[in-house]
Amino acid sequence: MVFCINHMMAQQPLDTIYANDYKNVAIFFPEPIRQGITGSDNFVFTYNREKEQYFGLLQAKPGKESNLLVVNRNGSVFSYIVRYKAQLSTLNYFIPLSNSIGNEKPIVTDSTQAETSEKSIDNRSYYYQKFCSYLLNRNQRIGRIKKRNDGIILSIENIVFDKEELYFVIQIENNSTMDYDLNFLNLSIETRQKGEKKSLQSLYQEPIYKHHLPSKIAEGEMTKFVYVLPKFSLSSDHRVLLELNEEVGERNVELKISHAYINNPN
Repeated sequence: MVFCINHMMAQQPLDTIYANDYKNVAIFFPEPIRQGITGSDNFVFTYNREKEQYFGLLQAKPGKESNLLVVNRNGSVFSYIVRYKAQLSTLNYFIPLSNSIGNEKPIVTDSTQAETSEKSIDNRSYYYQKFCSYLLNRNQRIGRIKKRNDGIILSIENIVFDKEELYFVIQIENNSTMDYDLNFLNLSIETRQKGEKKSLQSLYQEPIYKHHLPSKIAEGEMTKFVYVLPKFSLSSDHRVLLELNEEVGERNVELKISHAYINNPN
Protein backbone atom coordinates (compact mmCIF):
# COMPACT_ATOMS: atom_id res chain seq x y z
CA MET A 1 0.00 0.00 0.00
CA VAL A 2 1.47 3.36 -1.04
CA PHE A 3 0.65 6.47 1.02
CA CYS A 4 1.02 9.99 -0.32
CA ILE A 5 1.74 12.07 2.78
CA ASN A 6 2.47 15.77 2.85
CA HIS A 7 6.07 16.16 4.04
CA MET A 8 5.42 19.06 6.40
CA MET A 9 2.46 17.35 8.01
CA ALA A 10 4.47 14.16 8.51
CA GLN A 11 7.02 16.08 10.58
CA GLN A 12 4.46 17.21 13.14
CA PRO A 13 4.15 15.19 16.39
CA LEU A 14 1.17 12.82 16.46
CA ASP A 15 -1.73 13.45 18.82
CA THR A 16 -2.34 10.93 21.59
CA ILE A 17 -5.55 9.02 22.30
CA TYR A 18 -5.94 7.36 25.69
CA ALA A 19 -7.91 4.17 26.42
CA ASN A 20 -8.26 1.48 29.08
CA ASP A 21 -9.72 -2.02 29.47
CA TYR A 22 -13.06 -1.20 31.09
CA LYS A 23 -14.42 1.66 28.98
CA ASN A 24 -15.02 2.07 25.27
CA VAL A 25 -13.39 5.12 23.68
CA ALA A 26 -15.33 6.14 20.56
CA ILE A 27 -13.43 7.78 17.69
CA PHE A 28 -15.53 9.48 15.00
CA PHE A 29 -14.03 10.19 11.56
CA PRO A 30 -15.19 12.54 8.77
CA GLU A 31 -15.67 9.58 6.39
CA PRO A 32 -16.58 5.92 7.00
CA ILE A 33 -13.72 3.68 8.18
CA ARG A 34 -12.38 1.20 5.64
CA GLN A 35 -9.39 -0.06 7.61
CA GLY A 36 -8.01 0.36 11.15
CA ILE A 37 -4.78 -1.13 12.51
CA THR A 38 -3.05 -0.93 15.89
CA GLY A 39 0.66 -1.61 16.31
CA SER A 40 0.40 -3.71 19.48
CA ASP A 41 -1.83 -6.51 20.76
CA ASN A 42 -2.62 -4.68 23.98
CA PHE A 43 -4.68 -2.19 21.94
CA VAL A 44 -7.87 -3.27 20.15
CA PHE A 45 -9.66 -1.06 17.61
CA THR A 46 -13.02 -2.45 16.50
CA TYR A 47 -15.17 -1.14 13.66
CA ASN A 48 -17.86 -2.50 11.35
CA ARG A 49 -16.06 -4.35 8.56
CA GLU A 50 -19.25 -5.38 6.77
CA LYS A 51 -21.02 -2.02 6.70
CA GLU A 52 -18.72 0.99 6.74
CA GLN A 53 -19.47 3.36 9.63
CA TYR A 54 -18.02 6.67 10.79
CA PHE A 55 -16.79 5.49 14.20
CA GLY A 56 -14.67 2.80 15.83
CA LEU A 57 -14.10 1.72 19.45
CA LEU A 58 -10.69 1.61 21.11
CA GLN A 59 -9.77 -0.41 24.20
CA ALA A 60 -6.38 -0.97 25.81
CA LYS A 61 -4.59 -3.15 28.34
CA PRO A 62 -1.65 -1.91 30.47
CA GLY A 63 1.59 -1.87 28.48
CA LYS A 64 3.81 0.24 26.28
CA GLU A 65 2.35 2.90 24.02
CA SER A 66 1.60 2.02 20.39
CA ASN A 67 0.03 3.62 17.34
CA LEU A 68 -3.29 3.55 15.51
CA LEU A 69 -3.54 3.88 11.73
CA VAL A 70 -6.98 4.45 10.16
CA VAL A 71 -7.91 4.74 6.48
CA ASN A 72 -11.26 6.27 5.53
CA ARG A 73 -13.38 5.31 2.55
CA ASN A 74 -12.08 8.29 0.56
CA GLY A 75 -8.45 7.27 1.17
CA SER A 76 -7.68 9.81 3.90
CA VAL A 77 -5.08 8.49 6.35
CA PHE A 78 -5.07 9.24 10.09
CA SER A 79 -2.33 8.29 12.53
CA TYR A 80 -2.29 8.60 16.34
CA ILE A 81 -0.23 7.53 19.33
CA VAL A 82 -2.33 5.35 21.66
CA ARG A 83 -1.61 4.92 25.36
CA TYR A 84 -3.14 3.10 28.29
CA LYS A 85 -4.56 5.31 31.03
CA ALA A 86 -6.45 4.05 34.07
CA GLN A 87 -8.55 7.20 34.47
CA LEU A 88 -10.00 8.66 31.28
CA SER A 89 -11.14 12.27 30.94
CA THR A 90 -12.26 11.90 27.30
CA LEU A 91 -14.43 9.06 25.99
CA ASN A 92 -15.32 10.52 22.57
CA TYR A 93 -13.01 11.96 19.91
CA PHE A 94 -14.35 13.78 16.84
CA ILE A 95 -11.61 13.83 14.20
CA PRO A 96 -11.71 16.66 11.62
CA LEU A 97 -10.52 16.10 8.05
CA SER A 98 -7.71 18.59 8.70
CA ASN A 99 -6.06 15.98 10.99
CA SER A 100 -5.42 13.68 8.03
CA ILE A 101 -1.70 13.07 7.43
CA GLY A 102 -2.24 12.32 3.76
CA ASN A 103 -3.95 10.01 1.31
CA GLU A 104 -3.31 6.38 0.38
CA LYS A 105 -3.58 7.13 -3.35
CA PRO A 106 -0.32 6.90 -5.34
CA ILE A 107 1.89 9.96 -5.32
CA VAL A 108 0.66 12.52 -7.83
CA THR A 109 3.06 12.91 -10.72
CA ASP A 110 0.96 15.44 -12.56
CA SER A 111 2.20 18.79 -11.25
CA THR A 112 -0.92 20.52 -12.55
CA GLN A 113 -3.16 18.23 -10.49
CA ALA A 114 -1.05 18.80 -7.38
CA GLU A 115 -1.10 22.55 -7.84
CA THR A 116 -4.88 22.48 -8.31
CA SER A 117 -5.32 20.58 -5.04
CA GLU A 118 -3.07 22.99 -3.14
CA LYS A 119 -4.84 25.96 -4.71
CA SER A 120 -8.21 24.58 -3.57
CA ILE A 121 -6.99 24.42 0.04
CA ASP A 122 -5.50 27.91 -0.22
CA ASN A 123 -8.75 29.25 -1.68
CA ARG A 124 -10.78 27.76 1.18
CA SER A 125 -8.47 29.30 3.82
CA TYR A 126 -8.55 32.61 1.94
CA TYR A 127 -12.37 32.55 1.91
CA TYR A 128 -12.52 31.80 5.65
CA GLN A 129 -10.11 34.66 6.32
CA LYS A 130 -12.06 37.17 4.24
CA PHE A 131 -15.48 36.15 5.56
CA CYS A 132 -14.28 36.20 9.18
CA SER A 133 -12.86 39.71 8.68
CA TYR A 134 -16.20 40.78 7.23
CA LEU A 135 -18.07 39.39 10.26
CA LEU A 136 -15.75 41.16 12.72
CA ASN A 137 -16.51 44.47 11.03
CA ARG A 138 -20.24 43.79 10.82
CA ASN A 139 -22.50 45.38 13.42
CA GLN A 140 -24.84 42.44 13.96
CA ARG A 141 -25.71 40.50 17.12
CA ILE A 142 -27.67 37.32 17.64
CA GLY A 143 -28.66 38.16 21.23
CA ARG A 144 -27.30 38.73 24.73
CA ILE A 145 -25.20 35.63 25.39
CA LYS A 146 -22.53 36.36 27.95
CA LYS A 147 -20.96 35.18 31.20
CA ARG A 148 -18.45 36.88 33.52
CA ASN A 149 -16.00 35.92 36.26
CA ASP A 150 -13.72 38.32 38.17
CA GLY A 151 -13.89 41.03 35.52
CA ILE A 152 -13.48 38.66 32.55
CA ILE A 153 -16.52 38.72 30.25
CA LEU A 154 -17.00 36.01 27.61
CA SER A 155 -19.76 36.57 25.07
CA ILE A 156 -21.08 35.31 21.74
CA GLU A 157 -21.72 38.31 19.50
CA ASN A 158 -22.99 36.44 16.46
CA ILE A 159 -23.56 32.99 14.99
CA VAL A 160 -23.66 32.95 11.20
CA PHE A 161 -24.36 30.14 8.76
CA ASP A 162 -22.58 30.34 5.39
CA LYS A 163 -22.18 27.58 2.80
CA GLU A 164 -21.48 24.47 4.95
CA GLU A 165 -20.06 26.15 8.04
CA LEU A 166 -21.13 27.91 11.24
CA TYR A 167 -19.17 31.00 12.24
CA PHE A 168 -19.04 31.86 15.95
CA VAL A 169 -18.07 35.50 16.56
CA ILE A 170 -16.65 35.51 20.10
CA GLN A 171 -15.69 38.43 22.33
CA ILE A 172 -13.52 38.51 25.46
CA GLU A 173 -13.46 41.67 27.57
CA ASN A 174 -10.94 42.17 30.37
CA ASN A 175 -12.34 44.62 32.91
CA SER A 176 -9.92 43.47 35.61
CA THR A 177 -6.66 45.10 36.72
CA MET A 178 -4.48 42.25 35.42
CA ASP A 179 -3.66 40.92 31.96
CA TYR A 180 -5.42 37.70 30.99
CA ASP A 181 -3.25 34.95 29.48
CA LEU A 182 -5.44 32.53 27.54
CA ASN A 183 -4.71 28.84 28.01
CA PHE A 184 -7.52 27.50 25.82
CA LEU A 185 -11.03 28.23 24.61
CA ASN A 186 -12.86 24.99 23.86
CA LEU A 187 -16.23 24.54 22.20
CA SER A 188 -18.15 21.40 23.12
CA ILE A 189 -21.63 19.96 22.75
CA GLU A 190 -23.30 19.04 26.04
CA THR A 191 -25.92 16.32 26.24
CA ARG A 192 -28.33 16.06 29.16
CA GLN A 193 -28.43 12.39 30.17
CA LYS A 194 -31.90 11.13 31.11
CA GLY A 195 -32.68 8.68 33.88
CA GLU A 196 -32.55 8.55 37.66
CA LYS A 197 -29.03 9.95 37.79
CA LYS A 198 -29.10 13.04 35.59
CA SER A 199 -25.72 14.05 34.22
CA LEU A 200 -24.07 15.95 31.38
CA GLN A 201 -21.79 14.49 28.72
CA SER A 202 -19.51 16.89 26.87
CA LEU A 203 -18.15 16.23 23.36
CA TYR A 204 -15.34 18.51 22.17
CA GLN A 205 -15.70 20.00 18.68
CA GLU A 206 -12.54 20.92 16.75
CA PRO A 207 -12.82 24.18 14.78
CA ILE A 208 -11.72 23.90 11.15
CA TYR A 209 -10.46 27.50 11.24
CA LYS A 210 -9.66 30.07 13.94
CA HIS A 211 -9.42 33.76 13.04
CA HIS A 212 -7.46 36.19 15.25
CA LEU A 213 -7.55 33.97 18.37
CA PRO A 214 -5.54 35.94 20.97
CA SER A 215 -3.00 34.59 23.45
CA LYS A 216 -3.35 37.57 25.82
CA ILE A 217 -5.99 40.18 26.60
CA ALA A 218 -4.45 43.19 28.33
CA GLU A 219 -6.19 44.82 31.29
CA GLY A 220 -8.98 47.10 30.14
CA GLU A 221 -8.88 45.67 26.60
CA MET A 222 -11.47 43.83 24.49
CA THR A 223 -10.88 41.47 21.58
CA LYS A 224 -13.04 39.71 19.00
CA PHE A 225 -12.26 36.59 17.00
CA VAL A 226 -14.04 33.84 15.06
CA TYR A 227 -14.29 30.06 15.31
CA VAL A 228 -15.42 28.22 12.15
CA LEU A 229 -17.02 24.78 12.53
CA PRO A 230 -18.79 22.38 10.17
CA LYS A 231 -22.55 22.99 10.11
CA PHE A 232 -24.54 21.18 12.81
CA SER A 233 -27.91 21.44 14.56
CA LEU A 234 -29.02 20.42 18.05
CA SER A 235 -32.08 18.86 19.65
CA SER A 236 -33.64 20.39 22.76
CA ASP A 237 -31.59 18.19 25.13
CA HIS A 238 -28.31 19.49 23.68
CA ARG A 239 -26.47 22.80 24.02
CA VAL A 240 -23.09 24.30 23.21
CA LEU A 241 -20.56 24.95 25.98
CA LEU A 242 -17.72 27.47 25.62
CA GLU A 243 -14.93 26.94 28.17
CA LEU A 244 -12.46 29.82 28.63
CA ASN A 245 -9.42 28.79 30.68
CA GLU A 246 -6.71 31.04 32.10
CA GLU A 247 -3.13 29.82 31.73
CA VAL A 248 -2.01 30.74 35.26
CA GLY A 249 -4.99 31.65 37.41
CA GLU A 250 -8.57 30.78 38.20
CA ARG A 251 -10.52 33.34 36.18
CA ASN A 252 -12.17 30.62 34.10
CA VAL A 253 -15.51 31.22 32.39
CA GLU A 254 -18.12 28.74 31.11
CA LEU A 255 -20.73 30.05 28.69
CA LYS A 256 -23.73 27.89 27.78
CA ILE A 257 -25.53 28.46 24.47
CA SER A 258 -29.04 27.16 23.90
CA HIS A 259 -29.83 24.88 20.98
CA ALA A 260 -32.24 27.58 19.75
CA TYR A 261 -29.35 29.93 18.85
CA ILE A 262 -27.51 27.15 17.01
CA ASN A 263 -30.56 26.13 14.99
CA ASN A 264 -31.45 29.72 14.08
CA PRO A 265 -28.20 31.45 13.12
CA ASN A 266 -27.98 34.71 11.22
